[in-house]
Amino acid sequence: MIDPVIFSFKLLGNIVITLRWYGVLVMLGAVVGAWIAEKEIKRRGENGETIWDALVWVLPIGIIGARLWYVMNSILGGSRYYLDDPIRILYISEGGLHFFGGLLFGAVTLLIFLRRKKMDTWLFLDAIAPVTLIGQAIARPANFINQELYGQPTQLPWGIPIDAEHRIAPYADLGLYPVESTRFHPTFAYEMIWNFLAALFLLWYARQYKESAKPGTIFGGWLVLAGIGRAIIEFFRPDQPLIPGTIITYSAAVSLLMAVAGAIILLVRYGRIHLAFAEGWEDEYQIPEPEKMTRAQRVVEVSAETEEEEELVKPKRRPAKKRTASSK
Repeated sequence: MIDPVIFSFKLLGNIVITLRWYGVLVMLGAVVGAWIAEKEIKRRGENGETIWDALVWVLPIGIIGARLWYVMNSILGGSRYYLDDPIRILYISEGGLHFFGGLLFGAVTLLIFLRRKKMDTWLFLDAIAPVTLIGQAIARPANFINQELYGQPTQLPWGIPIDAEHRIAPYADLGLYPVESTRFHPTFAYEMIWNFLAALFLLWYARQYKESAKPGTIFGGWLVLAGIGRAIIEFFRPDQPLIPGTIITYSAAVSLLMAVAGAIILLVRYGRIHLAFAEGWEDEYQIPEPEKMTRAQRVVEVSAETEEEEELVKPKRRPAKKRTASSK
């Protein structure tokens, strides 16, 4: 197995600096996602560099939200790990971030940022939604390194081994589940594959139907695909707490609500249902006037600028001298 710690050293005698694969892959996913988002925002006519300004706020607040959701999820599952020693909540480097917490806190932060900058919310949501799946997928191998977020035992050839110290309660009995022969569903890998496929589909759709797709279409599709995918995968996750009296986990319930919300957005956008709060939704992105020029207008403007430059560099002819009688 891969060591979760890349390297570690002491600073000033007492402070231990540790670099873990978990943190590196999470940051890599965030940076790659932001880079692709920049391209998508720019393709829609807005300033793509804005995403980097937003990331300064969205990323740290999103990580805080992801950690808090993970801790709450653990407590709902009956664990006293964080209740008995609350300082452990700060040990993010050990693992334990929940996608929904990061999504909720990050989305609220982004919306506040866009409102203050007076930028089109739908444009940014459509541009960013698919790349969140890519960023999340890039970070998923960290779960394999940490030996976490695995599923039930399986005989399938792609099942993975889990060390005794990383076994959750149902499979901690090594007599029933020997380390040498027991393999588990790599649920993090299932989600990683689903996320990549869903993201590629959404990015393809955004380009294929860029003229006819209305604002919010990609965001709505993301809610549907991300929600359905996560809800299905939750049935392979024995580590997630169930809603009392049901076979549904809290995460699965939130995932299904995401899918329903996405379906409603799509139905409203294309006139299948009508809701009062959606009456004011714009049919086109609202971007600054200089960026809203049509292609024909841009061609005319560029041609005009080219002609002006040619006039400036064109050599001026000297007036011809009049021929005198002596020169005839």
